[in-house]
Amino acid sequence: MRILGLDFGEKTIGAAVSDPFGWTAQGIEIIRRKEEDNLVASIARIKELCAEYAIEFIVLGYPKNMNNTEGPRAEKTQRFKKRLEKELGLEVELWDERLSTVGAERSLLEADLSRSKRKNVIDKMAAVFILQGYLDSGAANRRQK
Repeated sequence: MRILGLDFGEKTIGAAVSDPFGWTAQGIEIIRRKEEDNLVASIARIKELCAEYAIEFIVLGYPKNMNNTEGPRAEKTQRFKKRLEKELGLEVELWDERLSTVGAERSLLEADLSRSKRKNVIDKMAAVFILQGYLDSGAANRRQK
């Protein structure tokens, strides 16, 4: 079962995919958004990725505040989740993404990437952190049973 991980941001959507066994997450691309409220092209691209990788399920990063409250970004993410489920016909699970961008940034710093190169891949790496966290939790295995 292949799973798509998404990091839904204001200007970009980072995308990662699991290997067929559900062990590892690999970053695949960053979907750039021209307008925050216009998701037609973004959802069309996600649909293409789902077909290309035979995706059965989506994990969407859920941006809770550090104190576990939900703000405006979380509300937008919930609306995006509903729209994905409706338009793609796939189940979408929200996954706590707190510190995913921090973890991605730290990994890229350790890899000694320049600031401009980090900026170009940070959202894709955040999607990897979100999906890998989901996979490491064993949630994917529990779904298959």
